[in-house]
Amino acid sequence: MAKKASKNIAKSRAAVTAETYALPDAVSLLQKVKFAKFDETVQVSLRLGVDTRHADQMVRGTVVLPHGLGKTKTVAVIATGDRQKEAQEAGADFVGGEEMVEKIQKESWTAFDALIATPDMMKVVGRLGKVLGPKGLMPNPKTGTVTTDVAAAVKEIKAGKVEFRADKTSLVHVPVGKLSFAPEKLVDNATTVIASVVRAKPSAAKGKYIKSLTLSSTMGPGVPLDSAVAEAAGKH
Repeated sequence: MAKKASKNIAKSRAAVTAETYALPDAVSLLQKVKFAKFDETVQVSLRLGVDTRHADQMVRGTVVLPHGLGKTKTVAVIATGDRQKEAQEAGADFVGGEEMVEKIQKESWTAFDALIATPDMMKVVGRLGKVLGPKGLMPNPKTGTVTTDVAAAVKEIKAGKVEFRADKTSLVHVPVGKLSFAPEKLVDNATTVIASVVRAKPSAAKGKYIKSLTLSSTMGPGVPLDSAVAEAAGKH
């Protein structure tokens, strides 16, 4: 099985013959060379001209994908009183207060894709850094997951809100949907993500901001995108 998979990977990589591709052509190529038996996730990767060792060059934000991710995220909310009821009515999968904090702390329980907390609960939620930090699940005001409007936050995440953040090597990886999506939906989602990263350019960043872009799927090849994709997305 492994040999067959390796052969298919090599074959799909060999299909990338141009130096760069327009976004619709990249989507078309990924869908054409698909060989995996499951519905692969498509992601866009951007190499940025920033130095993330400096706080004023950190690139981070959130964006709601116009066509969602192809799966509904599991959302947990830590709040008290009326905010718990609001979270439940908005469709949160898990709602609790200090007892949920204890469960996460004692059992390392993280059966959710996103965690929202109200500001008044952050004093106790702050204890969960060791469990949530490495998984990227710690609530943060910058990503809208520390808020008093828990209903809006739950609805946004359920609708396809994704977070992006430049890593230590100045790379940003963001999922933009499933390979089974209609091509135009993947193009829309990817364009929306790229536009958001362009808008998040730190004022301290010097020189070329978007150094390269790549579209890929879970098992598919990385398809290099034309630099014009970023320019067009910036006007999106």
